[in-house]
Amino acid sequence: MTKHIDVPQEYANAVVDPKAHENREVIDGVFTWLRKEAPLAQVQPDEHNPIWVVSKHADIKAIQKDNKRFFNGTHRSATLMNAETEKGVLELTGRPNLVMTILEMDGQNHLAHRMLTQPAFMPRGLKGLDERIEELAMETAAKFAAFDGSCDFASDISFNYPLRVIMELLGVPPEDEPLMLKLTQEAFGANDPELNGGIEEPTPEEFVGILMMVFQQFGEYFQGLMAQRRENPKEDIASILANGEVHGGPIGQAEAFAYFFVIAAAGHDTTSNSMSSGMWELAKNPEQLKMLKNDLSLIDTFIDETVRWETPVRSFMRNCVEDTEISGQKIAAGDWLMMAYPSGNRDEEVFQNPFSFDASRNPNPHLGFGYGPHMCLGQHLAKFEMRKLWEQIIPRLESVELAGTPQRTRANFVNGPKSVPINFKMS
Repeated sequence: MTKHIDVPQEYANAVVDPKAHENREVIDGVFTWLRKEAPLAQVQPDEHNPIWVVSKHADIKAIQKDNKRFFNGTHRSATLMNAETEKGVLELTGRPNLVMTILEMDGQNHLAHRMLTQPAFMPRGLKGLDERIEELAMETAAKFAAFDGSCDFASDISFNYPLRVIMELLGVPPEDEPLMLKLTQEAFGANDPELNGGIEEPTPEEFVGILMMVFQQFGEYFQGLMAQRRENPKEDIASILANGEVHGGPIGQAEAFAYFFVIAAAGHDTTSNSMSSGMWELAKNPEQLKMLKNDLSLIDTFIDETVRWETPVRSFMRNCVEDTEISGQKIAAGDWLMMAYPSGNRDEEVFQNPFSFDASRNPNPHLGFGYGPHMCLGQHLAKFEMRKLWEQIIPRLESVELAGTPQRTRANFVNGPKSVPINFKMS
């Protein structure tokens, strides 16, 4: 039996506090303490229900691959941590989540929905997009060079390139990309005053209201696109969702919308965050850029390190459905667990010098794409598109330095740089 450790209340609060996740020194310090003193600890943040914080790499993997004992869909999503927020969501939707996405599905239901689009995201399915993604990478690299030595790499480059890639795959026309970017930032940045209309600390009601407005706009757009694809199917994900079948019948309207939302939003934002973080680290560590320029084969390890380092998806939740035990700690049926990916990706027992950015780190068993049956559907696409852009930029990038203080989004679910101002020289 694991010895019970009282977790300081400020640490318990920090694990769900968007401001703590905005400041990596703060949240890294909290998770470092937890890994050492209370690696599997039940805490109760202020005004929240109790949760188990799973901070060790091995425990996160064990829970993620065990979908028989740990379910996704029986508790609210990681963005809805507050008890009053859950109450409001239940009143609005009749379920603990605003939308039932593929991320909240379990077992055969999850597998059936996942298989609708999985072939399109596997390496074989992506081969038909090779040339187009390379074209987009070349266009983006040319755009970067045209800034003539100064830009905000996050807002000027990273936000737009993965967005263009995933929208082409979905079937969303270029003129609608600004709307998709705006809605994504509002959904994942509902706690950020720069993205939520200036609300410094949204109340639970305001938080739910922001998300509901975003989903309403997404839904209105989705309805129109689905109608077009039913009438005139094309070779895109929108057509698959509009005409796909699950369990022997058409996919439900709500499920199709939630599927579209996950791909449209998470399909580019997480990649953008990793790319921005990569440039941030190159600006801080010129020796890393020199190493990459001398050996371009390290671009793949560099990409994995940016995902580990940034860990854009901060957590997912699991509900224990039967009395069980993890690492000697008894977990009761009905208990709620938070898999803390940033902590797992800094685990000293897995990563040598985990607080150092190393573009040559190999092996790199990071959890940035998750693990087990729910492993990120778009991981191959994300790596491919990042590789194509870095292959265009790094050989020509002579030097780069920060031109100001980078800023991260204030969010506890999907989080990353929203501003990375740099000065640079290109050959």
